[in-house]
Parts: sequence; C-alpha cells; structure tokens
Amino acid sequence: MYSRIIFGSRISLYVGFGATAISVIFGVPMGIISGYFGGKTDTIMMRVTDGLLAFPPIILAMATVAALGPNLRNTIIAIGVVQIPRFARLIRGQTLVLREAEFVVAARAIGGSHRYIMSTALLSNLMSLIFVQFTLTFATAVLTEAALSFLGLGAQPPHPSWGGMLDTGKTLLALNPWIAVGAGSAIFLTVLVFTLLGDTLNDLLRPS
Repeated sequence: MYSRIIFGSRISLYVGFGATAISVIFGVPMGIISGYFGGKTDTIMMRVTDGLLAFPPIILAMATVAALGPNLRNTIIAIGVVQIPRFARLIRGQTLVLREAEFVVAARAIGGSHRYIMSTALLSNLMSLIFVQFTLTFATAVLTEAALSFLGLGAQPPHPSWGGMLDTGKTLLALNPWIAVGAGSAIFLTVLVFTLLGDTLNDLLRPS
C-alpha cells in the first residue's frame, strides 16, 4: 500500500506539472495580448475565456476526458485547458496596469516593437505573479486529477493513482480503511504544501 501511494505521487505530480504548464503556455500569452492591445482583441479573447468559465471546472474536465478518452495524456490536456482562463484573466488584469507604466512608455518612445514590449518589458514584470499562480494552479490540478481518477476518468489500472485508490478504498472502509486514508492524506498534504508555497511566494514577491 505504501509503495502504491509513493508510486501514485509520480502520476499526480506529473499530471499537475503538465496541466499547469499547458495553462501557462496558452493562458499567459493570451492575457498579455488581450491586456496590451485592448479593443476588439481584448473583447474576443475575454469572451472565449468567459465561455470556458461558464462551466464548472470539474464538469468541463470530465466532458473533455470523456470526449478524448480516459487516459493520462488526455487528463493532462483536459485539466490544462480548464485552467487556461485563470491565467488569462489574471495576467490580463495586471497587463492593463503595466501597459501605462513609465518603462512601457519609454520602450515605445525608443521604437520598441509590440513583440519586444510584450515579451521583454511586460513578461519580466509578470514573472513573480506567474510563479505564484503556478503553485496554486498546480495544487488545483492535483486535486482535479484525483477527482477524475476517482470517477474512473484519470489514470487507468494497473497504474496506481491516489484518486483510484480512494475509489477502491471507499468500498473497503469497514475492513481496511487505510487504503482510503493513505491516499486521501497524500492528496491533502500535497495540495496543502503547494497552496502554502503559493501564499509564501505571494508574500515574498509582493512589491512593498
């Protein structure tokens, strides 16, 4: 049981990192472009994110995995897509503030292109926010993966996953509660650690 919990951590952390990376790769550029250009570009991109936010995240992830097929790769894609609006909205809001900052005005004055301003001036000032949000989204991704595996839509047997162990343990609570308790404790501690890490980074990187 201990070995399966340890091995299951590989799947949970792999899914958490992969899904969060997808949300960063697509959500951060979307937020920067939307906030920097504004106008119709902002309206179109934000309506797309609003459409994704209209669905509860777990329901949208379940629908995506059900459409693509229940396996680890599709689980990563589904969770990553669900988390894109979170990064896009957050980065857009901060970009709206930074695009009027003096260093951006100076970059425009010396002839800096839009690509240079977005990829260098703005992105470098958004990194602390991205790091904080990465840890918090990572915790959410781990929890979502456990929920999908509990429902049979995540990692498939014989691969051990914490959510799958919870599903097995729920029928054996009277005989052997440690299956569910062990997997549930692993999920709880992992999510707690990354949530606290995100809060700590937020306090350390917040401008004084």
